[in-house]
Amino acid sequence: MLKSYLSITKPGIIFGNLISVAAGFFLAAKTEHASLNLLLATLAGVGLVIASGCVVNNIFDRDIDQKMKRTQNRETVKGNINIDVAFVYALVMLLGGTALLFQLANPLSAVVVLLGYVFYVFFYTMWYKRTSVYGTLVGSISGAVPPLVGYLAVTNYISLEAILLFTMFCLWQMPHSYAIAMFRMQDYRDAGIPVLPVKEGINKAHRHMKAYVAAFGAVSLALFLLGEAGYEYLAVAAVVCFMWMQVTFRKVDYSNYVQWSKSVFKVSLLVVMSISGVLGLELIPLPI
Repeated sequence: MLKSYLSITKPGIIFGNLISVAAGFFLAAKTEHASLNLLLATLAGVGLVIASGCVVNNIFDRDIDQKMKRTQNRETVKGNINIDVAFVYALVMLLGGTALLFQLANPLSAVVVLLGYVFYVFFYTMWYKRTSVYGTLVGSISGAVPPLVGYLAVTNYISLEAILLFTMFCLWQMPHSYAIAMFRMQDYRDAGIPVLPVKEGINKAHRHMKAYVAAFGAVSLALFLLGEAGYEYLAVAAVVCFMWMQVTFRKVDYSNYVQWSKSVFKVSLLVVMSISGVLGLELIPLPI
């Protein structure tokens, strides 16, 4: 039973997002006072809110999850979860996570994480994911909130650096998500989810992905040009962005799009892990 309720929080998604939270935190901590306790409180607060959003997503997506091979064995689909209990579970985590940020970080970070939650649960999960070819774009907004909250937990104000960080992660989400949709195309067709590759074809999706990857590279470079990141960051960002562009800009058609999209997806993970990692290693000023 406990394992079932843990699984609907999607621990893998939580872990991936907390890496980006730490990246935002460390970037801000270069010029602002921060502490290990604040980092832990921020990670815990954001983690609880993300877990809550994932539970609500599992609840509302039961109808489409049962049509997709990847998700048809989820606990909510199999009926192993009491839906009323799951709603309470999600609410408790949402309130707990928000309260942690409000009390131990600052009210701004709590407000922003709530806005991200609203975008994910209401605008993405309940609306655009099911109705619009650009639902992924709406989802990318909520996906870019965790690193922003990590940043704001330290600074308590929105700066150009914060906007660049948010934009960078928004841009990263798009080709990453389109790649998943492409190598799981049949799943999305079966569920009737109108993602761009399904509705408008792989050629248009490929053009969009190239534009997003190029823009991501430009914004990543801007962090260095503004003097907010050092040469270690520049070296890592340049290498992984070049790798991502090299893979994404390859010719793709209906004979190779599955393998190609898997490559784009794998490199996208390397990109976000590498950039988040170097921000932590380069910019961390916390006393050990």
